[in-house]
Amino acid sequence: MQVASWLPRVELPFAAPSRPELLVACEPEAEVVAPPALEAKVSVPAAAPAASAVVARERPRIEVPRPGSASKPSEPAAEQVSAAPAVRERPTPPPRFALQLLRAGSCALLVELPTGEPFQSRDPAYLLLKDLLRAAGLPDAPQIIGEPVRWPLLVRGNMDQGPQAALDFVQSFIGARLEEQEPCACLWLVGLPAIRFAGDADAEAYNRELQVEELGAAWALPGLELLMDEPERKRDLWHAMQRVRRRWLEASA
Repeated sequence: MQVASWLPRVELPFAAPSRPELLVACEPEAEVVAPPALEAKVSVPAAAPAASAVVARERPRIEVPRPGSASKPSEPAAEQVSAAPAVRERPTPPPRFALQLLRAGSCALLVELPTGEPFQSRDPAYLLLKDLLRAAGLPDAPQIIGEPVRWPLLVRGNMDQGPQAALDFVQSFIGARLEEQEPCACLWLVGLPAIRFAGDADAEAYNRELQVEELGAAWALPGLELLMDEPERKRDLWHAMQRVRRRWLEASA
């Protein structure tokens, strides 16, 4: 078998002692250590599962909502919303105005009282109103109908006194007073409060004719104080009067 020498691993009983030269020749060789690159290649597969396990533990959990299930807000968010105080809307302050209803010939006049008090014979606003009536061919001594309408009606209380309530009240008041009078050919609305709360219009209606439901034909004029402060408005008023005056002139003929 081409075996030059043979050395047993353990001592054999009744065997002759080994020769020294054989022991020197048969010393075990040094263990071969694998190079670092090889060790790295071998150790990577063993460490890979542990690294993937760490990554898997650190990855955040994402919940995917199922179809048909509504997302519910978290309890802290719901508590925060419920704890927030409700914002209350401030009520609209009631408008403030004073109106006087008068009668001049076949026309009724709803006039804004500049001072809030009834007209006096020497008031500049009343003298201007008399000039307008004379220019329109109507009696310049109008008849006062009822007490002035002052708004708000109550100083205190829970009654609604907003703009819509004022509009409803003024229109009802005028309608009731006109039913007690002879048929009216035209209703003059003198001043922005009269136009707004009787004709349901605004300042753009100055010098225009309006058709007010349940009140009939109306004519919108700037306020007496505004005509005195801005005399240039009288020219447009005069031109508009030439177009509108046929209403009461034909009624009185």
